[in-house]
Amino acid sequence: MNVFSFISNIFEPAVKLIDEIHTSDEEKLKLQAQIKAVENELLAKVIDYETKLLQGKTAIITAEATGQSWIQRNWRPITMLTFLALVVLNSFGLLVTPLAEEAWTLLQIGLGGYVAGRSAEKMTQQYLKARPADDKNNDMAKG
Repeated sequence: MNVFSFISNIFEPAVKLIDEIHTSDEEKLKLQAQIKAVENELLAKVIDYETKLLQGKTAIITAEATGQSWIQRNWRPITMLTFLALVVLNSFGLLVTPLAEEAWTLLQIGLGGYVAGRSAEKMTQQYLKARPADDKNNDMAKG
């Protein structure tokens, strides 16, 4: 269940309860609108939080990708190639000891982080390329 469904499910019983209250339709609609406003405000805060979290991750990955050190720029690909080698060796039974369950969990986390990181890196690069054009358009609209 994602956070948006969770938040909607929190407010759903209150909305249903309002339907059961013995009051005018106008008052029911007003109460439902107030609850929806609170729900929307909470969802907006969650979106804002998620946006800031993604921006932070993007800044870290961008700093790594544009870093001065070769190892700083390439540690993620090296790590993933190491994981790939371990998986292949494990699949063919060439490891002295098969990979433990924790190693598979680490691999899943690493792969997820790597894929998300590369996606964020590419999105950041596209954003930075498009941004100067947007700034120029904004300056033209103001002038």
